[in-house]
This record gives sequence, C-alpha cells and structure tokens, in this order.
Amino acid sequence: MNRFFKLFLVLLLFFFFTCDISSAKISRCPYRIVQDPNGVYIVEVITSKAKGKLVPYYVDELETNFDVFSKTKARFVVNAGFFDPKNKKTVSYLISDSKVVLDPTKNENLTQNKALEPYLNKIFNRSEFRILQDSKGKILYDIACHNDKISEGYTLKHSIQAGPMLFPELRLEEEFFVLVKDGKIISESASALHKYARTAIGIRDNNVYLFIVTNDAPMTLEELADLTRKWGMQKSMAFDGGGSTSFDSQELHIISEKDNQARRLKSFLILK
Repeated sequence: MNRFFKLFLVLLLFFFFTCDISSAKISRCPYRIVQDPNGVYIVEVITSKAKGKLVPYYVDELETNFDVFSKTKARFVVNAGFFDPKNKKTVSYLISDSKVVLDPTKNENLTQNKALEPYLNKIFNRSEFRILQDSKGKILYDIACHNDKISEGYTLKHSIQAGPMLFPELRLEEEFFVLVKDGKIISESASALHKYARTAIGIRDNNVYLFIVTNDAPMTLEELADLTRKWGMQKSMAFDGGGSTSFDSQELHIISEKDNQARRLKSFLILK
C-alpha cells in the first residue's frame, strides 16, 4: 500500500510542476486574443506585464501595418490615427516621449479648407488614447478629449488621437463625425453611420483592450460603442477604420482594404 501511495505522490507532484511551468509560460504573455460570437477580435493587453512597452509609432511617409510589424519586430501592431492620403500628413495629434510629433494644425489641406473652417476646433479636440506616468514611474491609461486636463499627479508620456469617443458618451456631433442642422444629419465623416470594418480601443481596470471589427462583421460607430460597453469598458474610443483597420501579430493578420490590399498608414499603436 505504501508503494502505491509513493507512486501516486510522485505522479501528483509531476503533474503539479508540469502544469505550473505551463501556466508560468502562458502568464508571461502580456496580451491575449479572443474572438466574440460575432466574429470580432478582442485583444486584451495585460498592462502590468507589458511594462510600458505599449507605445505609439509613426512614419514620415505612409507604410502598411505589416511593414511596421516586420520592421519593428513588435509583438503586435494596430492602426491608429487619421491622416490625409493625398499629402500624407496627419489629421490627428500624436505625442511621443512628451513631444508633439504629429500635429494636424500643420496640415494645410485641413486648415485651409473653407468648408471645414467652422469645425476645426471640434476636429482638433477629438478624443485621444493617453499613456500617463507619475513621478514613481507608475503608468496610467486614459481616454479623453485633446484639450482635457491631464490627471493630477501625472505627466503625459504618449498619446494617439483619432475618435470619436464611444463610451461612456458617443460624441459623434461633438467631434465632427456628423454634422447636424435643423435636427437633420447633413454629412458624416469616417462613414460614422454606416457599417464598416472598425478599430477601437478601450480601458478597464487600467488594462487596455483592442476591438478589431473585420469586413466579415462590419459595424456602425454606434454599434461599436455598444460592443465596448458590453465588454465592460470604462472608457472607449475609435481609431481610424474602414480600409485602415489592420492588425498584425504572430497569431493574427487582419487587413480590411478592398481586394485584400493593405492600406498604407501614418500612425500606429505597437506593443514592443
């Protein structure tokens, strides 16, 4: 009986340590990818394990998401801010290492457009994903309008602007994604009211979530806002979408441009 007990104990310890090693390998990964019943991909970034390696990235010219993924050897790369494909200049702010490196106020196609002139303040104040840091190095993630104050005790390390804010308030009109006159919608930006591929980012308990809506399950911005709410986001906002929706990692490659051609983009969010 004693021999059987010892054998059982050895097998039990072997199983325990084998499972422990396997779990340890899994737990070191700073992100995981799941797919919801509608076919949307959700990337959860466990930021305590990412250790400050979630950062914005931009290019002077335009490059595909996969080009950036290959060049940077990042864990993953996702599309981010808006840009003008005609002059290759940004339509969204990007701050890297506390410096403004992409500035939409310097895009003459935007600032000299008479039709847009009355709405430039709304465009420049669109929502942005913020990476904040306190004096002890603690990192806080936030989503706020560009002109909103920084959380007390923190400095702005990085940010990527796009929009609109999705949750807790869908800011279509406030960020000039729809134009309303006399109670009627007379124009829209980013195909806000139509079903397209979409990219969104959300925050819950200081972890970051990406929502990749493919051409197989297109959504309006309102539907995207509802999706982030159902996933328990405390805050969420949209990145550029449509044919710009792109994601590349070792496990997953997504492009949304027509004919399976990857669109060349201006700014990205990467996990180093």
